[in-house]
Parts: sequence; structure tokens; C-alpha cells
Amino acid sequence: MVHDLSPFIFKFPETSLWGAEFGFRWYGFSYMLGFVCAYYLICWLAERQRAGLTRVMVGDFITYAAIGTLVGGRLGYCLFYDPSLFHSFRPGFPFWGVLAVNEGGMASHGGIIGIFIACFLYARKTGLNYVYLLDLAAITGPIGVLYGRIANFINGELVGRVAPADFSLAVKFPTDILNWPNYEFDRLSTLSPVVEKVGVATSKWSELLSSFRLDASSRDQVYSILYKIIHEIQNGNSSAKEAIAPVLDFRYPSQLFAALTEGVITFLVLFFLARKSRRPGFIAGSFVVVYAIMRIINEQFRMPDIQIGFQALGLTRGQWLSVGMLAVGIVLIFYWTRTQSQTIFGWKRGESVRVGRR
Repeated sequence: MVHDLSPFIFKFPETSLWGAEFGFRWYGFSYMLGFVCAYYLICWLAERQRAGLTRVMVGDFITYAAIGTLVGGRLGYCLFYDPSLFHSFRPGFPFWGVLAVNEGGMASHGGIIGIFIACFLYARKTGLNYVYLLDLAAITGPIGVLYGRIANFINGELVGRVAPADFSLAVKFPTDILNWPNYEFDRLSTLSPVVEKVGVATSKWSELLSSFRLDASSRDQVYSILYKIIHEIQNGNSSAKEAIAPVLDFRYPSQLFAALTEGVITFLVLFFLARKSRRPGFIAGSFVVVYAIMRIINEQFRMPDIQIGFQALGLTRGQWLSVGMLAVGIVLIFYWTRTQSQTIFGWKRGESVRVGRR
């Protein structure tokens, strides 16, 4: 099938002051939904464990975690995947490449680091055990990952590797064409039947391609047409959708695989482990380990970032980061379960326990 989902839940009319591309996006909604679910789940856990967390405190904690996730996730992407964004400045909004979240998005590894910092800061403010807060963040984190990966699929980003044509779940993503000017230039000529469906003459398209490398105006127009193709398909242009289908690659829906592995499976494993008594940090360390394993597996179906490609041993940057994450998780489980003197009772037992104040 050809992916034709719109990244917007709804957009403001083109005649509005905000312009045609302003509205509420699924990506932002997924983050909001993840934090809302985290709030109610943490309230439920804190009540059963009698851990000294009021609903107001949970709300404040979620705010810290949200800021840590967003800031850490964006800085993590810039640091791990595209450092050039740190020194990319432009005259128009948002002025700085780091703030242009539509360029690359977020990195989950950076978001995890951001949550670690947020838990530490909130623990200092309240006197709570920061390792216990990490446990709470860890058990709710996969819910946010689930929603986020579904939003990635809706946006047509983080696409999978090329799949066999007979793979029943294979998807063709029109967003692939945005990479063609820099990485597969010759494929742009195959879009001639497509550009006609969005009001561009094939002769004009050929002219723009012939001058693409020499003329900045031609490059801008080519990218404008590519975005127009994607926009038209997302807004129901069936003729453009049919025309582009033969020139796109079949790909694995790796975003949905990630929603299942990094989201659902990771949550179920952690929720199962949390049913019994344990030391603070066991769930947080287990999250690091389980998430790393799920990410390593899922990256086998996901295309690496095109500007990075495959690295040593044929692994992706995400897999190597996850290998390091796996080693850190094992060390954290070993360290925390031996240095934390408190005990957290599992949600299944619901016994009273003091884990709050140091």
C-alpha cells in the first residue's frame, strides 16, 4: 500500500493567519497522550505502594519528566545523529537548527538521559528517592514510546528497510522522495508522471532537474514540488498516489514493529516484574536492558539515518548506542540492587512501604 496518512489531526484553514501548514499534529498529540497515561499509572502505583506521592506531586513529577524527555530527546538527536544542527542558524523562525524539530526530530536515547536528569532534579527538590522515581518513569516510559512510534508511522518517518514485494505488511512511503535529490538523483526523473498530477508540466520538471546542480532556484523549486507531491497525497489526491506507487520501494513498517517491541513488549515485561517486591532501581535498570534489546532487534528492519548509514559490523548508530545502553543497564541493576537499602512492594501485594524521604 502507499502511505497517505496526514501528520495533522486537523489544520487551520489556508486563509487563517497561521497558514496552511499550521494545526494539531499526531506527533505532539502522542507525547501528550503518553504523559497523561503516565500520570494516571503513576498515581495508581503510588497509591498501592503508599509511597508518599500525592497527586499534586505526581503532576509536578510528570512536568519535570516531560521537559527532560523533550529537551533530552532533541539534544540527543543533534548530538548523536546530526551535530551540524548546533551551528546551523537561519534568518527565519525557529532561527536555530536545534529548535527546528522537524529536521530529524527526537532521539529516544537522548530522551532517556533527559529523564534521568529530571528524576535527579525532582528528587533534590522534594527529598524523594531519585532511584524510585526512575522506576516510575521506566515503567511508564514504554507507553509513550508506543504512542510515539505510531505517530512516526503516521508521519511517514523513520521508515523501514526495503522489504520483499510479497511481504504482506509492506508499505510504500512517498516521503522517500525527499532523499532522492542528494542520494538517488537519477530516480527523480521517474516522477515525471507524478508531477503532472499535481499541476507541474513534465517539460518544466525536466528543465528543473537539468539545472538542479547549477542553480539554487531550481533546487528550491524541485524540493517545493516534492513537498507538494507528498502534501497532495496526504490530502486525498488519488491520481498522484496511483502514479507514484510504481516508483517507490516496498518497505517494512518498522515504526509499528517498534511500537510493538519497544512499547508493548517492554511495558508488559516491566509491569510483570513490578508485581513483586524489589529494591529501587531494579525496574529502571531492567527498562534500560529490555529497551536496548528490543531496539537492537527492531533496528534490523529500520533504515539507518541516511546521512550516517551503516557503521562497524554492519550495525546502525541506533544499534551501537543500544549496545552501550545494554551494558550500562546491566551495571545499573547490579549496582542499585546492592546499594539501595529500601524495599518497594509490588503492585500485586499493595503493602505499605516507606520509599519516599531520604
